[in-house]
Amino acid sequence: MALTCLCACHPDPPQYDLIIRNGVLYDGSGKPGFRGDLAIQGDSIAALGDLGNAKGKVEVDAGGKAVAPGFVNVLSWSTTSLLADGRSQSDIRQGVTLELMGEGWSMGPLNDFMKDYDLKNQGDIKYDITWTTLSEYLEHLEKKGVSCNVASFLGAATTRIHELRFENRAPTPDEMERMRGLVRQAMEEGAFGIGSALIYAPGSYAKTEELIELCKVAAPYGGSYITHMRSEGNRFLEAIDEVIRIAKEAGIHAEIYHLKAGGKPNWHKMDQAIAKIDSARAAGINITTNMYTYVAGATGFDASMPPAVQEGGIDRWVERLKDLKQRPAIIAAMKANATDWENLYYFAGADGVKLLGFKEDSLKYLTGKTLAEAAKLYGTSPEQTIIDLIIKDHTRIEAAYFLMSEDNVRKQIKLPYMSFGSDAESSAPEGVFLKSSTHPRAYGNFARLLGKYVRDEKVIPMEDAIRKLTLLPCENFGIKRRGKLAPGYHADVVVFDPEKIQDHATFEKPQQYATGVTDVWVNGMQVLKNGEHTGATPGRVVRGPGYKAKH
Repeated sequence: MALTCLCACHPDPPQYDLIIRNGVLYDGSGKPGFRGDLAIQGDSIAALGDLGNAKGKVEVDAGGKAVAPGFVNVLSWSTTSLLADGRSQSDIRQGVTLELMGEGWSMGPLNDFMKDYDLKNQGDIKYDITWTTLSEYLEHLEKKGVSCNVASFLGAATTRIHELRFENRAPTPDEMERMRGLVRQAMEEGAFGIGSALIYAPGSYAKTEELIELCKVAAPYGGSYITHMRSEGNRFLEAIDEVIRIAKEAGIHAEIYHLKAGGKPNWHKMDQAIAKIDSARAAGINITTNMYTYVAGATGFDASMPPAVQEGGIDRWVERLKDLKQRPAIIAAMKANATDWENLYYFAGADGVKLLGFKEDSLKYLTGKTLAEAAKLYGTSPEQTIIDLIIKDHTRIEAAYFLMSEDNVRKQIKLPYMSFGSDAESSAPEGVFLKSSTHPRAYGNFARLLGKYVRDEKVIPMEDAIRKLTLLPCENFGIKRRGKLAPGYHADVVVFDPEKIQDHATFEKPQQYATGVTDVWVNGMQVLKNGEHTGATPGRVVRGPGYKAKH
């Protein structure tokens, strides 16, 4: 009896698959970090705090480093890079464990026309299209093997192309009903809502009323409307008014993609923009924002000429550029400070545009040069050079535009409803990714926040930055059981050294990994160990709040 009592009083210590010991735990809530241990069992967090005599099959000593939930990239363009390399190296090495895609264009639903168009116009990365719906694309990634979790919005332009191709007109009632059906299907298959990009054709052809109708379908499923607004420049404030109207009339949460005031003449508008958003939020309209941590954006040369020139897709666009009768009017429009479309070239100038990506090998020698340097080599004006390059490459051509104010970047980081997205692919400095350049945000966006703006400049405290990278976006979009260190949550975990985390990517040499993140687990499996990728691919499809599982 005495022996039985002794055993009952001293039960065996709890055992777990993994214990991360001696870390400073930031749980994602915004509370300051605290010393403790974290236990993982299977794919979930089992316990945290002082785990004392608990035992792990594997134990990792964090050595006083920060332990946080895996970071959420709320604006990822890893749609094709993950097809080429599922390791998601440039983001995993910054602690990103979830890629959320779908800005304007998504990888489904597709019809035969869209599949043929995509196959014909692929860039450096070539891939077969074996899926039709957006859900099937995400499942394809999971089956192929990805190190990160993947999720997506449904592109508003994708639904439009599906029914109207590249026509600049309003949908007929029958077309609109079919577009609603596409939204309904995508939401029930796990899309997180509607993503629009309203400066690019054909997304720019959609009127506000069309977007409201799509959002009205997504809203009852708990979906969100997330948007690259119709203007981030001359009509910046008016574009915010449109977002507020859509959110109010559709009864939907809305988030502004990469909030910015583009072009020096518009920098002063940021205070007014924030006031508009704050006022809407105070009135009960759920508006949030995200951003990247750089003063230059990156997009194509389609943002340097009127959307009307691009109607019908790339073939028709190139035909118009070849037409010598149309060319003078196109060049005149490129030189003008437009108010009815977003002219990024005008604000950046030829010296403020850096060439990043071409499809044709014969043009790749221009990669990394400014537009001014390319124009000098060609002996033509910058506007004519843009036209010639589009004709020769038969693509929109990727370029970086220097448009923003560093003061505004800091101001935006402080906003309590601000989260972060790279607006870029997740890649590696090897293989097919070396065929083109990229924006440094692809390699440094998240490390730059934690190193430059949190540690060095103390713009916001560490615990607030981690909240904005984790629980905040998960709560905004209804992402379940992720974004927090708490029992029962999925074990997406990052360990990093706050004193050493640093971005190294520059506009001159963008393909350089960030440092300071030592260990990353995705769904309980380690994908980064002592700063090196393990090759593991435990990433899963993450479904939206309206998901209806098939029985």
